[in-house]
Amino acid sequence: MQSENSQNELFEEVELTPASTVKRFINYLIDVILFYILMLVIGLSIALFIPSLIETMANINAFADRILTLVLFALYMSVTEAIFKGKSLGKLITGTRAVNLDGSEISLSTAFGRGFSRAVPLCVFSAFGNPCNPWQDRWTDTVVIDG
Repeated sequence: MQSENSQNELFEEVELTPASTVKRFINYLIDVILFYILMLVIGLSIALFIPSLIETMANINAFADRILTLVLFALYMSVTEAIFKGKSLGKLITGTRAVNLDGSEISLSTAFGRGFSRAVPLCVFSAFGNPCNPWQDRWTDTVVIDG
C-alpha cells in the first residue's frame, strides 16, 4: 500500500506557465503568414501544372472562398500541431507549445480539435483578454505554455 505522502505526490497539480497574450498573438501572425505563403506556393504550382483548375477556382464565390480558406487553415494548424506535438511553426519560433491541462502532450485528435476550433468565425478575438484563454483552448481542455 502506498503511503499518504506518495499518494499526494501522484495527485499534486502540475504548475504550468501560460504563454502571454502577446506571444500567442505573435504565434498567430507567424502561422497566418506561413499559411498564406504555403497557399501561394501551392497556387503557383497548380497554375504551372493544372492551369484549367485555376480558371475554375477563379470563379468560386467569395463566401465559398472564405469557408475553404478557414477549413484549409484549420487543417494546416491541425497537422502542424499534430506533427510537432503541440507546436505550430509560430510556437516553434516563440518557444511555446500546446499541452493538456495536466501538462501532458496533446493527442492527434486534440490537435485536430484545436485546429478546427479555429475555423469558427471570430475565434481569433476570443484570445484577447487577461488571462489569454481562446476557444480552441477552452473547447479542448488545453493551454499554450512557455517551454
